Amino acid sequence: MSLLKAFIEHPASTGETYGQHCRRALRLAATLAAASMAALVHALVPGLFTTRASDTIFELNEDLVRIRASQETV
Repeated sequence: MSLLKAFIEHPASTGETYGQHCRRALRLAATLAAASMAALVHALVPGLFTTRASDTIFELNEDLVRIRASQETV
């Protein structure tokens, strides 16, 4: 696989440009990092961030299901 193809093929398969796909993936990474930190704090102090990580995971799942459904209809 050529380097150019690696940057274009997958985003195109999801109906996005490279830039759109990059922004979405970076936003997802930042959201997961924040949820991970909340889970870490919660592990050390159980009274803090009691539902933050799980709420984030459920919200991300809803978003990803919605995005996939919209991509399948295109």
